[in-house]
Amino acid sequence: MKTLTELRSLYSQPLLELVAQASDVHRQNRGYGDIQKCALLSIKTGGCPEDCAYCPQSAHYDTPVSRQPLLTVEEVRQAAEQAKAAGATRFCMGAAWRSPPKEGPEFERVLEMIRTVRSLGLEACVTLGMLTPDQARRLKEAGLTAYNHNLDTSRQFYSNIVTTRTYDDRLATLRAVSQAGISVCCGGIIGMGESIDDRLMMLVELSQLQPPPESIPINCLIPIPGTPLEKAPPVSVTELVRLIAVARITFPKSRIRLSAGRDRLSQEAQILCFLAGADSIFYGEKLLTASNPDIQEDEHLLTAIGPIAEKQKNHCGNIA
Repeated sequence: MKTLTELRSLYSQPLLELVAQASDVHRQNRGYGDIQKCALLSIKTGGCPEDCAYCPQSAHYDTPVSRQPLLTVEEVRQAAEQAKAAGATRFCMGAAWRSPPKEGPEFERVLEMIRTVRSLGLEACVTLGMLTPDQARRLKEAGLTAYNHNLDTSRQFYSNIVTTRTYDDRLATLRAVSQAGISVCCGGIIGMGESIDDRLMMLVELSQLQPPPESIPINCLIPIPGTPLEKAPPVSVTELVRLIAVARITFPKSRIRLSAGRDRLSQEAQILCFLAGADSIFYGEKLLTASNPDIQEDEHLLTAIGPIAEKQKNHCGNIA
């Protein structure tokens, strides 16, 4: 477990020294040739009863996102096949629920989606909201690789962003997932008006999880019209790089996922994020509802990184 004082000390180093330290940790534990490409698909869009201030899928706000019912298993199969053909090794599925139905055809359909994705040789990750231990067990039995459930920010700042659930609700789901034997994917969003300490306290919370998260997404807020955060200013690249570097040093064996907001970063900024320890991207023109760099742009990015990354493009990661 890390303390806020320890992470402040890391974060406040001169930037180049911090990145150099993170780079050393990254080389010793993971290596720059292993950049995982993940695909993300919204399998049920909009109409969520939660009031997350950043989310265009919340039913509380009037946003450009329209409601779409749960996809069919065949639609998911086709999307997963396309993602695999493009080089993705993990296929992630998100549904705009507070929590999935405990029983019935929709939850059974999600289980079949997981089995279908796994049958294609891909890792399967879902984010469905809050889970009961029994739901987590059934997801594990279906072959689920990882469950994404972000803390978003610090405990202290959380109520400024979400009021329809508590921080402890989030942690209870993470415990259920971990106890079921599913890898935890858990990170947060920066640029919501939080302080540097809020970002670091989120990492402190993650360091208390046992085992540590298998992967940690670092998202930059994408301001969406109609949400309370639609006018939030962007986060500087150096703040993003510092947080990634501290996350890499704190979690030497976890994947640090450079996630939402990447389409607003230059190629050079993304390369600096990789140097600081990021080793995963979402691959494809769309995240759940937001834009993402297109595949051709990412091919250029991976080519620019060099021969090791080129090798990784053609032989992507291990399937756990």
